[in-house]
Amino acid sequence: MRSTHSGYTRLSKVHKISAAGLGAAGAAAVAFAMVSGGPAAADVQSVGVKPVAFDAKSFKTDADQGELAKQADEAAAQAKAQVQQKTDRAGEQAASRSTERKPVKAAAPAPKAYGNDLDGWINQALDIMRAKGIPGSYEGIKRNVLRESTGNPQAINDWDVNAVNGVPSKGLLQIIDPTFKAFHVDGTSWDIYDPVANIVASCNYAAKTYGSMDNVNSAY
Repeated sequence: MRSTHSGYTRLSKVHKISAAGLGAAGAAAVAFAMVSGGPAAADVQSVGVKPVAFDAKSFKTDADQGELAKQADEAAAQAKAQVQQKTDRAGEQAASRSTERKPVKAAAPAPKAYGNDLDGWINQALDIMRAKGIPGSYEGIKRNVLRESTGNPQAINDWDVNAVNGVPSKGLLQIIDPTFKAFHVDGTSWDIYDPVANIVASCNYAAKTYGSMDNVNSAY
């Protein structure tokens, strides 16, 4: 006879067979224990074991399973969306930090080194002269330096007409104090014996008077 229980009618054939088998097995076990009269029978009787009622609601229908699958999909989609939101925020923050960073200024180049000798003095003087637009060449400067002072920055002429007049010629290119001060170039020392300052001021004077130190071949 078919049961009128609403849940039972939805059970599959396999479920029905399994439930029937479990019920039969349980009944057989109880009957055996009671017939044998052993401790098991007493235990069964004392605890009042009742047949386990079958609950058809414990089995999920196809509709229930579909609803669970739908909920699982929605939960997975929400989790994925949250992860994406966190990733987007992290990217925006990184971009913001990158924009806020100020560009790093390039380090200033190290100053050019010059030797503390005639070659170094002439090359340093030439760099200053180029920046100031004063003409002159390495060869023209060196030729006049060797003739005027033999390369001694402390040389002083104490016998010519300038010396007689109280303004002796001084330094590498034997320039007098009034001329040195008049043609002194900004950025150089005011010491007439400073080799670089002496060369630059003398070349500035020669450029105004002779066009360039290269055009000077004797006392000037």
